[in-house]
Amino acid sequence: MITRRKFNLGVVSLAFSGLAKSALGNNLNVEKATLGYGPLIVDDKGLLDLPAGFSYRIISTLGEKMSDGLDVPDRADGMGCLPLDGERVALIRNHELHPDHIAKLPQSLQNHKSNFSYDTYSNGVALPGGTSTIVYNLGTGKKEQEFLSLIGTIRNCAGGVTPWGTWLSCEESVDIPNGTISQEHGYIFEVPATAKGPVEPIPLKKMGRFNHEAAAVDPASGIVYLTEDRGDSLFYRFIPNAYGDLAKGGKLQALVIKSKAQYDTRNWTGITMNKGQWLDIEWITLTNPESPEDDLRLQGYSKGAALFARGEGIHWGEKELYFCCTNGGLEQLGQIMQYVPSPYEGTDKEDLQPGKIQLFVESEDKSLYNFGDNLTVMPNGHLLVCEDQYTEVVDNHLRGVSENGELYAFAKLREQTELAGACFSPDTKTLFVNVYSPTKTLAIQGPWTW
Repeated sequence: MITRRKFNLGVVSLAFSGLAKSALGNNLNVEKATLGYGPLIVDDKGLLDLPAGFSYRIISTLGEKMSDGLDVPDRADGMGCLPLDGERVALIRNHELHPDHIAKLPQSLQNHKSNFSYDTYSNGVALPGGTSTIVYNLGTGKKEQEFLSLIGTIRNCAGGVTPWGTWLSCEESVDIPNGTISQEHGYIFEVPATAKGPVEPIPLKKMGRFNHEAAAVDPASGIVYLTEDRGDSLFYRFIPNAYGDLAKGGKLQALVIKSKAQYDTRNWTGITMNKGQWLDIEWITLTNPESPEDDLRLQGYSKGAALFARGEGIHWGEKELYFCCTNGGLEQLGQIMQYVPSPYEGTDKEDLQPGKIQLFVESEDKSLYNFGDNLTVMPNGHLLVCEDQYTEVVDNHLRGVSENGELYAFAKLREQTELAGACFSPDTKTLFVNVYSPTKTLAIQGPWTW
């Protein structure tokens, strides 16, 4: 039985019931019309096919004027939904923009200068990467404000919400000063839900400099779990010195499979990690998290850390988390890992009952699951995964994943881009998701509960 469980910030999240149940049979099953929410209805507007009873509204579009007079930026990626009061939420949305993208952006962004920009071009114009915030009223179904909330960064890909009401925006870049830009990149930046405009851009350097992807926070301990988008990536955790104050530093560590140093979970050349097999883990501390040579993953691997295939989206449930490995598996179509922390996570008693990890899903059929990226949990208790294919012609979906590893299509995107940043409102009645480029942010409603 799948039960309702409370998630951080009071957001209702439905993690899978019973770890033993999910470990029994995680083979892919043929998609069934009766699984999930039923067959998809072709969208007469040509944007997004959804099951019967579901509908979407577009609440933000590339080039629209925002409250701050600037235009909505492109390449909307990871996103978090944070409550502001009983009706309003802050949608904090990443924009995965590189310095080379500036000429293709709306004119207002090509000329934008600000004292709050983390990095600028030589002419003082802010680098285009960062976040925008949408203040959305769930009661009226209307957008009340929209503005840039972090600027001057590079390739803000995904991130994660925190229990203390902020969004962690992650740079998927390790660019260094080169005559065009003047700062080192590859950091995490924190954006409060209550921000009214651009925040002071403080890089959280102790959380590591690498190709950051996403973050998830254990609300009990404040430990932050981090993925890395590289073919030879590691899985990290950051133990903060002070709960809820990441700027005070902490300890960055990488996951090791216990008694199996340098374990390869990718299954690229053969099955190393079997579906449903729980493996005990331990953590090793990384002594140079700022990694000026972009060798953090190599440091960790030399000490025995396990390898993962392009770690991307990550989601915290109640007492476990799930994360995508985009091109993992024998067919390189994608995997989903499940991690259960130790009851003594982050303390010197961890060895008494170590954390454990299992391969929850590995795709063998691209028509069922192909390159999973951002993910969240639906009100029916299933995972919801955004596909991000790397082919010339893409066929991206939002994929549902049941507690038994069964896959089904919840939505099909009709445009040649990806869906990203899926997240639910606190009452779980509205799913927000981004169309990557040209940017659109959608609010989806329908009969979520069965």
